[in-house]
Amino acid sequence: MSTSTPLSGIRVLEFGGYISLPYATSILCALGAEVVKVERIRLGDDFRRGVGVGSFFFRQYNSGKRSFSVDLKRPEGIDVVKKLIPRFDVVAENMRPGKMDSLGLGRGVCTSLRSDIIFASVTGFGDEGPLAQRPAYDTIGQAYGALLSILSNDGEAQLSGSALADLITGVATTTGIMAALVGRANSEGPHGVETSLMEAVSLLTVDALTHFFDAGHEEPTRQSRHPQAQNFVLKTAAGDDLVVHLSSSPKFWTSFLDVIDRRDLEGDPRFQTFKSRTDNYFDLAKIVVPEFLRKSSEEWQALLTEFDVPFAPVLGVAEFTQHPQVQQLSLLEPETEGLSLLRPPWRFDGERPHRDLHVAAVGEHTREIALEVFDDAEISQLMADEVLFES
Repeated sequence: MSTSTPLSGIRVLEFGGYISLPYATSILCALGAEVVKVERIRLGDDFRRGVGVGSFFFRQYNSGKRSFSVDLKRPEGIDVVKKLIPRFDVVAENMRPGKMDSLGLGRGVCTSLRSDIIFASVTGFGDEGPLAQRPAYDTIGQAYGALLSILSNDGEAQLSGSALADLITGVATTTGIMAALVGRANSEGPHGVETSLMEAVSLLTVDALTHFFDAGHEEPTRQSRHPQAQNFVLKTAAGDDLVVHLSSSPKFWTSFLDVIDRRDLEGDPRFQTFKSRTDNYFDLAKIVVPEFLRKSSEEWQALLTEFDVPFAPVLGVAEFTQHPQVQQLSLLEPETEGLSLLRPPWRFDGERPHRDLHVAAVGEHTREIALEVFDDAEISQLMADEVLFES
């Protein structure tokens, strides 16, 4: 087993759609697990968007998985799945609460078929409570989780630019499944893993939650953290944007004054301590912002580097993909058919796991997976009866 594929030998049966669960299982897949994606007859996951393997979004979150296409609306299809379950270490689903139970594939059934199976559930809001049965997509999770308000100016709610709730839910699910696998290996520990969009978003809002209490229950907004972080976005003479993040370090504050050649501000009572700089942050920003219009981005970057001040250019996605540091880290697979797959954000003994670039058609692996529990004649009959489907 390669050090970069620590989950080699683990088998995952996924009942997932869109991003929150498929992203989690794609990470497990990249770490060496075999992931079998259960898909609807012919249509498959909605994220295929009618173009099959041509959907960039489906490819990003499902490359490397095997596709098993079965009609779960028919008892014969449920029976097929039940026969397969003992061969898997993890069953993972992101249906509405109770849906797996109504299909006859809930945790109790899966555990009866394999006592040590890990059963992972991802929902919008958990399986109980006033919102439990509400439909939930990424934006809903961001709104209920207070993320949108944190990312907006006071009184001016706006949408974010990415699927932050879905993605962090994927990371949370991955973490939970791996923790359960470790627990299973070490003991008779818990085998049920449950999370939701609302719970997972808290991983991103904990700092704002802390600010809420630290500031006497003041509602955090997009600008609330700026005084505490002592960070600035600064336009240069060339029209480019840089960010500077001074935090609470006295060293970075004085070094920054050297960069902008404004040591006179060191004696200004508004800025003499971290507390006073926090209290007068917006006065400080009015001084700093025009200073950066005096030089080009290249000049400022040279000075900020010389004085060891934390800074970064504001990159777009295209610039990110081409940045030498991103390439040094081998964070992306080479672009293939118009898409670069993101590799996992870990290196094991210096080696980053690669993504399998193959994207399965709906039911591409149905027959070979079904052969684990049926003979070829039985499979052919199940396909003739449209219980199973292969592309």
